[in-house]
Amino acid sequence: MIANPLHVQRTTTILRPDQTRVLLRPFNPGDSQRVGRIIARIMSLPEKRVGPLLDEVSAEFSQRHQQIRKLFLERFQEVGDLLLTDEELSEQRQMLIGSYFLAEYSLESAALFNPSIVQHPDQSDLAPGALRFILSLRATGEGHISSLTFRTGIIHPDHRIEVQTPSGFLTEPRQIPNPVYERALFERKLFELGLTNEFTRRVMNKLGESFALEDLRANLAAEVKQSGQSGRRNTARGIWMLARSNFEVQFQPEQRLSERIIFPATPSQRNGIEDARFVCFQNDDGTQVYYATFTAFDGKVVLPELVETSDFLRFRFITLNGPAAQNKGMALFPRKISGLYAMLSRQDNENIYLMFSDNVHFWNENKVLLKPTFPWELIQIGNCGSPIETDAGWLVLSHGVGPLRKYCIGAFLLDLDDPAKVIGRLRKPLLTPDQNEREGYVPNVVYTCGSLVHKGELIIPYGLADHATSFATVPLDEVLAAMHY
Repeated sequence: MIANPLHVQRTTTILRPDQTRVLLRPFNPGDSQRVGRIIARIMSLPEKRVGPLLDEVSAEFSQRHQQIRKLFLERFQEVGDLLLTDEELSEQRQMLIGSYFLAEYSLESAALFNPSIVQHPDQSDLAPGALRFILSLRATGEGHISSLTFRTGIIHPDHRIEVQTPSGFLTEPRQIPNPVYERALFERKLFELGLTNEFTRRVMNKLGESFALEDLRANLAAEVKQSGQSGRRNTARGIWMLARSNFEVQFQPEQRLSERIIFPATPSQRNGIEDARFVCFQNDDGTQVYYATFTAFDGKVVLPELVETSDFLRFRFITLNGPAAQNKGMALFPRKISGLYAMLSRQDNENIYLMFSDNVHFWNENKVLLKPTFPWELIQIGNCGSPIETDAGWLVLSHGVGPLRKYCIGAFLLDLDDPAKVIGRLRKPLLTPDQNEREGYVPNVVYTCGSLVHKGELIIPYGLADHATSFATVPLDEVLAAMHY
């Protein structure tokens, strides 16, 4: 283990994956013919057996899920088209049918790691000097599918970190049925994707400056029917995929933050939403919004995407476009610099890059900012979350990969006015896996997706061996003093 002269304090708090935290997800046992046969078997049950069976299922699972009968009914409405009869069904039979097409999914059965931390928008009812925070985590379950989960906690005046016990219930958000799209922005995204042609122009010219998803669907269907060309069908498919990849979801205010789960919802996210890097972004008008860059994984291809929220109740998912929007580890600066958005990235799997843009959706150019230099990072380096603004400069936590693929956390400093200038860098890791942290799903890894500074202390939540999560703290002035220029 590399000696570290800084006074890094590891806390005793460890968040471990909890297999009891389960989410009800749609269960699809096969094609429509098999689903139809299953429904037919349930339909053959005499009505006098339906009620007792439904009561039995509800009694077994109602302590694990809120409003479970409502969920049964909603699921029935999704599969009910496969009924072979127009016979009116009792609500009990509808719910019983729905129960056969749901299954529990354990969100954290494999891992709970790669955290990011931001200040909570609600700082009421706290002791002087305390800070309430939101912790986002990557939860990985069956099939190695990753989703986004949350915890809340408090940094107390004595720097003690308390994470509140999560609720036992988990809920997915409702998708907003008709999100509004900005036509100019949508057309620019189509151009970036190479989907601009006469067919596209006809579709878009029928839309207003803003439009709903159903408006786009209707225009696409009409133009495809009129043109009848397979090539145009491919363009229509691309337009529709773009629209579905930009969507909004809504949680209910009564749902505690730890109950809110964002599960993969689009084809690009099919195998996971990975390593979200949240940042509280300061707009030009003084308002704040939370952005998070994350990696969408479909099983073969990784794509960086963006999510936006102001309250952690309503989330807007946004595609990132442009030739520089690729690979993993994009991290947005918390404010514009010289009128431009700024982002750290890693397009080549080895170096850290810096990018600027006039639009948070589009990233066209990048330049190398930092290369692997020290023995503990010679395989690759990358950022560990969004830069933190300090009086001395932009503090960036980094990760480095060294011998035996050991991941360590380092840090460097960028000029406040010109972040293309590296003005300081730690020669030794800030945090390296110790004997209690190196065993797990992926051995010898410590990793974070975002830290914060509070009352002169750098608070670092970090993943342990891609399995669990803990915290470390270190005085900010010690980190800055250890920088070599």
